[in-house]
Amino acid sequence: MPVLIRLIRNTPVPSLRAFFTNQAVELTPPVNWTAPEPEVVQSLLQAVDEMDDMALARVRNNAERVTKMTDEAGQTALYSVVEDRANLDVLGNAHDRALWLFLNDPTGFLRAEEVRFTDERRRSRMWDGFIGTPNMPLRRDAGSVAAFQQAIRERFASNHAHVDIFDRFRPTFEGEDCELVQVVVYREGLPDDTLAFNELGALIRRPQRPVFEAALTYEPATGVIEVVANDRESREDMVRLMARDLLGIEFQQERLPFRRYDLSVLLRPFDFPTDLDDGIAGVEVKQLRLMPLDSVGERVTLECLRKADRTIWDMARDRFGGADPLAGGWVVTQAKLTIRFHPTGESRRGRTLPLTITMPHGCNLKDQTEREQMIGERYLRRWGILRDA
Repeated sequence: MPVLIRLIRNTPVPSLRAFFTNQAVELTPPVNWTAPEPEVVQSLLQAVDEMDDMALARVRNNAERVTKMTDEAGQTALYSVVEDRANLDVLGNAHDRALWLFLNDPTGFLRAEEVRFTDERRRSRMWDGFIGTPNMPLRRDAGSVAAFQQAIRERFASNHAHVDIFDRFRPTFEGEDCELVQVVVYREGLPDDTLAFNELGALIRRPQRPVFEAALTYEPATGVIEVVANDRESREDMVRLMARDLLGIEFQQERLPFRRYDLSVLLRPFDFPTDLDDGIAGVEVKQLRLMPLDSVGERVTLECLRKADRTIWDMARDRFGGADPLAGGWVVTQAKLTIRFHPTGESRRGRTLPLTITMPHGCNLKDQTEREQMIGERYLRRWGILRDA
């Protein structure tokens, strides 16, 4: 119940009233919605404690959906699908914005959840990207969608499939939003059974058909098609079917090039230039992993801990002298950097952004917040570490 309590304590009273009215649950004791906010909050917390299990489960599940969309990634997803962003701008906080969309546009809220699902898995093991044809109108007429759904059913031996198509935006590291069309595919899987209790409390096996979810995006400006799904074979097949039935183009199977990282700039002292507006206090190289050019069976790791009073380059020079691996004959295969930000507001300490880059394609940027991804990607490009995408 902590999620529900957090929603009650962080949401304005008018929005809370709309939420509990929407849930159609009886609040006992009744809540005086015109009372001061602290009294309303206490009354709601008491009423929640008195709810029966079924009502509490329904309210808690919906509160969890709303609360999940209150962080930075969730808010970005909300703004990426809402038609009039001014409706969100006037609201008091993240909980209020998420709840407003949940109540006033359930389809839009579900699409925001799909956007988050898709973007959080970009560049992960569930993702693939392909080069398509730019500026193609994606077909949304009933016949084309039906043909695509039928193709999905036949390919995956599914009795049922559902497709949702909508326009959305995605922030870019240049600071502008790119326009996308997202296609969400739900398909029924093969029959399976799970353990469950029946009405008499006996343990039984209950047959079910799971529902699998996949998401595809098409960027008209570039022609890029991206897909998020469980296995690689299904991803390529879904793109092929979408290209044929919804874009009317032939799928060429040309994959997007991997992002390639080059850590050679870190073999020598580097000053990491930044912009004042980003509030960056400094950048430190905490660890370098190196491999000799004449062997693939050895490696050396240099590391500066938090209390170190010199840079990693000074340490290597002083400790190894003429045998300094950074002076030549070695290649950097992994680096750990820390970007330190100036404190903001009343905070005494600035936040940090830890980055781990592994040659040639690995980086933990995808695990960071949306803003951190934007800053990290922009500076890795500027510093010559991220070579291409």
